[in-house]
Amino acid sequence: MGKSRLASWEVSDEFWSRVEPLLPPTPGRDKTQQYARAAGAGRKRKDPRLVFEAIVYVLRTGCQWKALPAERFGSASAIHKRFLEWAQAGVFVRLWQAGLAEYDEMEAIAWNWQSIDGAMHKAPLATECVGPNPTDRGKKWAQAKPVGRRDWRPALARRQRRKHA
Repeated sequence: MGKSRLASWEVSDEFWSRVEPLLPPTPGRDKTQQYARAAGAGRKRKDPRLVFEAIVYVLRTGCQWKALPAERFGSASAIHKRFLEWAQAGVFVRLWQAGLAEYDEMEAIAWNWQSIDGAMHKAPLATECVGPNPTDRGKKWAQAKPVGRRDWRPALARRQRRKHA
């Protein structure tokens, strides 16, 4: 019998074995604190694998944090809070670096062909292509004449009037 196929957001045991060492240690109870919660009080921290699977779910589906299926992952705000903690701790940078190093071993990345492209100034002909600035929409100078009516302006401009001698 073959392996059962995982959903695109489910984390395999093999992948989890590579991710788990990159996670920061779970904070334990600080013995120096004056306040200590009673035994069994408060919520227990979510399983790190479940949290990581929820993060992968958000990445794969593109859903919002609040749209995470609560029946599978629990509180979306708790997942998001842990995501922010891990991002602050550099988990995702280390995961990217480890994946890049592994890919380099497998496929041998041609580093001499890598380049970065960027522009630090506006394109010189950009305004010709895009038209007027959208913030100028309310200006009268570019509006079309109303149908069946003439533009608003005096019949004779002031400087065209004849002066009587």
